[in-house]
Amino acid sequence: MIYDLIIKGGKVVFSDEVRNVDIAIKDGKISAIAETISNVAKQIVNAEGQYVMPGMIDTHVHICEPGRTEWEGFVTGTKALAAGGTTSYVDMPLNALPATVDRESLRSKLEAAKGKNYVDYAFYGGLVPRNLDNLEELSEEGVVAYKCFMSTCGTDIPNDFKNVDDYTLYAGMEKLAKLGHILSIHAENAIITDRLGEEMVKLGKLTATDYVASRPVFTEVDAVKRALYIARETGCKLHFVHISTAEAVDVIIKARNEGQDVTLESCPHYFTITTAQFEKIGPVAKCSPPLRSEEEQEKLWSKLIDGKIDMLTSDHSPCPPDMKYSETNNIFEVWGGISGCQNNVDLMFDEAVLKRNVPVTDFVRMIATNPAKRFNIRNKGEIAVSKDADIILVDASQAYVVKEEDLYYRHQHSPYIGRKINCRVTKTFVRGNLVFELNQGIVGEPLGQLVTYKKAGETVNL
Repeated sequence: MIYDLIIKGGKVVFSDEVRNVDIAIKDGKISAIAETISNVAKQIVNAEGQYVMPGMIDTHVHICEPGRTEWEGFVTGTKALAAGGTTSYVDMPLNALPATVDRESLRSKLEAAKGKNYVDYAFYGGLVPRNLDNLEELSEEGVVAYKCFMSTCGTDIPNDFKNVDDYTLYAGMEKLAKLGHILSIHAENAIITDRLGEEMVKLGKLTATDYVASRPVFTEVDAVKRALYIARETGCKLHFVHISTAEAVDVIIKARNEGQDVTLESCPHYFTITTAQFEKIGPVAKCSPPLRSEEEQEKLWSKLIDGKIDMLTSDHSPCPPDMKYSETNNIFEVWGGISGCQNNVDLMFDEAVLKRNVPVTDFVRMIATNPAKRFNIRNKGEIAVSKDADIILVDASQAYVVKEEDLYYRHQHSPYIGRKINCRVTKTFVRGNLVFELNQGIVGEPLGQLVTYKKAGETVNL
């Protein structure tokens, strides 16, 4: 057999071990794995000294096309994902306009995405107060999960995303339980955080530290507990996005141990930027839930090291630079979202694997295997024969400093600019096709394919 590609001599990360083996790829799939593969191939890649891992599956990305393509679009966003070692992603139902909350809006997004993605992609549907009757049609169209906000979100612009009230949360969970779908939740107490924010502004407390104080730990924990309680009553499967506190992790793990079907994710910024650093970096580091104190961050690290963080995601939430600026230096006025998807893999590999000795097998489970399993993204998430050849190479001997001009985002701002990272993604393959190479940059034309949800026993067509 003549293979399309052989990746030779790398430190290949499997589910439970790392081995120096060769990987042969044919027709977009991993065809063979062995200590030495001597067959002829159209291309040979020497991976000696580098880690060879499944590409990241980032299940929390905000590509704002259509409707807000001036914030980010499929082309720029997926270039950044590819350069960062992500080979598949799931796009959130916001901040596109219209928000993805019914069949029509989903089809609009599907059409906008055609021919623009450098990596494979899937879509969320939204749960908002106006769309309880649209949840089933979104399932029919192939969304992989649903998303809601318990915190205040959206604008007064028609068809923008809106947070749920308690009835919508309950009724939505009932419907999604019957459909067998996961509901992903942004969990913060809206009433308390809104009022605390208003009080801060009235008192002229407008700094990053004041913003963090307006969204204290207990507001996340309270929302998590309420969502879990309603999910227990309805039988709905839950996934909590961007958890920022160790206490919330403990509550979720306790519920899982008691029999609830629930998982959680966190994001690189919660492990790498503290409140004090947020003050120095400025508005580009604003997000919600907010960045926590050094003490809270260390508690969260302990949960990751103990294996209690199921997934790492970017929550890439871009915006134009003027939305990160306030003439009055009022942090409450600026957009809350971090552009960070290009530094998911390298930053957390450095911080978790290199600096804190987290096993690289655990790291791969968090970035690839667990997301694939939880969201039923078939044929991806691990290095194994017959799986899609979604593969990245990471060189742990190359250090670099993040520079603005190296970012592929539509707007090149990020809280990681100027940060030294002690490893690099050197190559990204999507279904065996090279889409990023460190010295060349983005390679070729967009080749990303749509992933749709199929229930157990059915086939996912890419």
